[in-house]
Amino acid sequence: MIRSAALLLALIVTPAVAAPTLSLPPSASRTVDEARTRGSYELPVGPWADGGIEALPIQGEISRTAWRITDNRDPTLTILDGLRDQLKSEGFEVIFECDTDACGGFDFRFATDVLPEPQMHVDLGDFRVLSARRGTDGSADYVCLIVSRTSDSAYVQMTRVGEALNTPLPIAAAKYEPEVAAPTEGALDDQLVAVGKVVLGDLDFASGTTILGPGPFASLADLAAWLKANPDKTIALVGHSDATGALAANITLSRARAQSVLDRLATEYGIPRKQMAADGVGFLSPLASNLTEDGRTRNRRVEALITSTQ
Repeated sequence: MIRSAALLLALIVTPAVAAPTLSLPPSASRTVDEARTRGSYELPVGPWADGGIEALPIQGEISRTAWRITDNRDPTLTILDGLRDQLKSEGFEVIFECDTDACGGFDFRFATDVLPEPQMHVDLGDFRVLSARRGTDGSADYVCLIVSRTSDSAYVQMTRVGEALNTPLPIAAAKYEPEVAAPTEGALDDQLVAVGKVVLGDLDFASGTTILGPGPFASLADLAAWLKANPDKTIALVGHSDATGALAANITLSRARAQSVLDRLATEYGIPRKQMAADGVGFLSPLASNLTEDGRTRNRRVEALITSTQ
């Protein structure tokens, strides 16, 4: 549920100013350009708290656009930094910004208006949100950006309120320079530190069960070594599934498989259970399309995420 911001219950937005022009990398392709002439939109202006998101209710013309940026390894922070700078240069003021846990994680994501897969992808362990305003009162122009990614692509959703729908949103030539390039290969600890998570790609579960194979698994040995070398750090083991079957059943299955990995790390490698957590999200955060067997295989996985903030 979204909670309306106090004293801001009846803003009426009138189209008046030019649409923001965002410059994205050359590999960016528009996945959707959806628009409707009039409507209501709850602009996020606060994180999930007390059962809802603090939001600014806006009425006016609404348009939604999403892009997929392929062959991209930039962290979501780098991508959003570039877009934020562009909005500021066009006169926008940032009125709210958050990332993953600070937003409220799962609860925030599913209380926010997000386009469906495959038009827009939101990784529950890595997304960022920015709300901005240009102008005041009835002439204000509002933008909400959501940035997330998969292992090989980034996704950007832009919701605009208050601008004429026939104004184009061009994608210009790329202007931003990557600040950090996350490794695509290398040691597990390097990937874990660089991007905050890593897929434990060599795990093997008996078909249709939550029983982890006997191993040995190099990824678990490497992860255990990192945890022992960093006893002040904590991780979450997150199970994922393909889209076969009901969501509730897949969440239960993926959570149980993540728990099996946690149990193995505790019993075989002596990792303190307080240093780990286990959960599952079913098919809500795919790495690839569920329309192919290869994609479904890639989506059935367990990831390790760093949950420490320092």
